[in-house]
This record gives sequence, structure tokens and C-alpha cells, in this order.
Amino acid sequence: MMKVVTGVVGNDIHVVANRLIDISLQERGFEVFNLGVNTYLEEFIDAVIETDAKVLLISSLNGEAEGWCRDLSLLKSQYELEGVVFMIGGNLSVGEDNPDVIIPKFKRYGFDLVFHQSDLGIGLDTLEAYLKEHV
Repeated sequence: MMKVVTGVVGNDIHVVANRLIDISLQERGFEVFNLGVNTYLEEFIDAVIETDAKVLLISSLNGEAEGWCRDLSLLKSQYELEGVVFMIGGNLSVGEDNPDVIIPKFKRYGFDLVFHQSDLGIGLDTLEAYLKEHV
């Protein structure tokens, strides 16, 4: 069973969306470590290391993910995280809704999979396809 760390980044308290992601991952056969809401990027990285998870799925609905996630590549360079898939989804930006701008920005931050205002099912389908190809 593949391990996934998930939760809501930063000062975001969207509990219901977080729970839906947790349930959806479990239904697809993942072992889920849900850090809940109001989670700092460093806490996600610590949990990935502690659980030996192969996927980190961060969500954000309040649009403030950029400020909380821009240091991902720096953290990735400080820890041995080879083989971990980094995914983020939700409403990733305040005011800016153009995926052609937002998605490349988050990929530069170090995310492998980025979903801005996308359906959860599509995101998880894409994750599973990505894992079949890369893990």
C-alpha cells in the first residue's frame, strides 16, 4: 500500500475539503497520513520523512498557497526526498486564475503535479497514472 501525506497548507482551515481528499485517497487504496489544516511546509516534509511516504499531496483553498510553498525546492535540496511525488491542488492563487501562469510557477517551486481549480477525481486519476509511469 503506497503511503501519502496530505493536509492543508498554511493558515487555511478548509476541513471538509481535506476530509474529502483523505477519503478519496483511502478509497483508491492509499495509506493516508493526514496532517489536517493549518500545516506548515516543514511539517509536511518531516511527515514524509517519518512515514517514508512516496506522495505528498498538499491542498489549499484560500488561495494563499504560493506564500506557503515557494520554499519547497530549497527544502527538497536539504533532505533526501528522491522518489517522492510532490502534488498540490485547490485554489492556488488569489486574484490570478490563469492556469497557464499558476501551474508553471508551482512546478518551478518543485511540485511534480499541480492542479488549480480542478476536479479532485481528475487530480487523483492523474496522480495514479503518474505513479505508474514514474515509481
